[in-house]
Amino acid sequence: MKLWGGRFTKKTDELAFNFNASLSFDFKLFEEDITGSMAHVRMLSKTGILTEDEKDKIIEGLTSILDDIKKGNLLPNAESEDIHSFVEANLIERVGDVGKKLHTGRSRNDQVALDMKLYTRKELKETDELLHDLLKTLLKLIKENTDTIMPGFTHLQKAQPLTLSHHLSAYFEMFKRDRSRIQDNLKRMNLCPLGSGALAGTTYPLDREYTASLLEFDGPTLNSMDSVSDRDYLIEFLMDMSVIMMHLSRFCEEIIMWNTNEYRFVEIDDGYSTGSSIMPQKKNPDIAELIRGKTGRVYGHLFSLLTTMKGIPLAYNKDMQEDKEPVFDAVDTTKGCILLFNGMISTMKFNKENMRASSEGGFTNATDAADYLVNHGVPFRDAHGIIGQLVLTCIEKNVSLDKLPLDEYKKISPVFEEDIYEAISMETCVNKRNTIGAPGPDAMKKVIDIYEKYIEE
Repeated sequence: MKLWGGRFTKKTDELAFNFNASLSFDFKLFEEDITGSMAHVRMLSKTGILTEDEKDKIIEGLTSILDDIKKGNLLPNAESEDIHSFVEANLIERVGDVGKKLHTGRSRNDQVALDMKLYTRKELKETDELLHDLLKTLLKLIKENTDTIMPGFTHLQKAQPLTLSHHLSAYFEMFKRDRSRIQDNLKRMNLCPLGSGALAGTTYPLDREYTASLLEFDGPTLNSMDSVSDRDYLIEFLMDMSVIMMHLSRFCEEIIMWNTNEYRFVEIDDGYSTGSSIMPQKKNPDIAELIRGKTGRVYGHLFSLLTTMKGIPLAYNKDMQEDKEPVFDAVDTTKGCILLFNGMISTMKFNKENMRASSEGGFTNATDAADYLVNHGVPFRDAHGIIGQLVLTCIEKNVSLDKLPLDEYKKISPVFEEDIYEAISMETCVNKRNTIGAPGPDAMKKVIDIYEKYIEE
């Protein structure tokens, strides 16, 4: 069934019809389309455009279509151009001519805008719930590892000792920001476009505020041209998904490195690993690698829609049909990756001894050695140079700072005393850093308390 065939005298070329049709992918919007139609019909009845009896018959027909689709008894066909024409054709078949009144006072332009907003709102909320579950897993690991000392890195080189708890807390902050971006998007997008018509509204006395309230929007959109041509919320949606994927990818990159024989910081559970077809000893971090790889896929969808929208004049243009497949795939990919990532880290084992041993190499306590001198009256710039000389001595002798004899310290500066070894122990290096946001136990306790309240809220 076509919704627009009256002024045409020739049949659409089959190749052109297939190229133009979208039912193969926008069938995914069946529930949103039917939900929006039910609200529209109720509004038409409230304003007297439809009778109560007409409303009831149409609602009954739409309900039966929705039930049949959910049960698998009604499948997409080759005749319908899109989900809108599919639903309307089936409605007319079931309830007769009264079904032809469904489309009164609306266009496919505001109809699809509504469908996509309803879909995006639902998917944003589901993604937010998955992130909330991931944060609960992270918080559990953070609380369990406040004493697990490991090296922190800059430039992929060991920098200073910290704790696994503190390291995981950095990702907690990232995913927390992801949730706040989702909430911001939900606030901005939650205006109802239905009633905007093709681009210039309608002469029917629609109650757009009532339609918006039925569909749990904050109100109607205020410009009909913008309503049907706005895809900002989808671009923002894809940006939200891209940033989430970027955070997952960064974490996966670290897990992949930590899983190597050179690090041996973690052991990924068998359920989230695979083997080699030729090398029997291999246990590969394929899930982490795939999440890292799929990040580029989601990025591609963002740039695809940005490129599609950049040259489109007002109002609706068919180019905008290209919004759906990128959005559908991006959210399915992102939600799947969050689920898998959560499962992977919740079952992953941390090799605490290896982390601790690694933190003792690479002179991660050099900054604390410099602070020792500063606390004994040496200007920091001079202290920095003295410790640099000590590091060179350690490299020559193939020892760490905590194993270097005191007389070697005194050769470079007489300020050093026996208490230097306590000052540069891994525990001291971590435990003395207690400004908020640092890895020390007092600071982390405050942060964990904040996180627990956040999770509960």
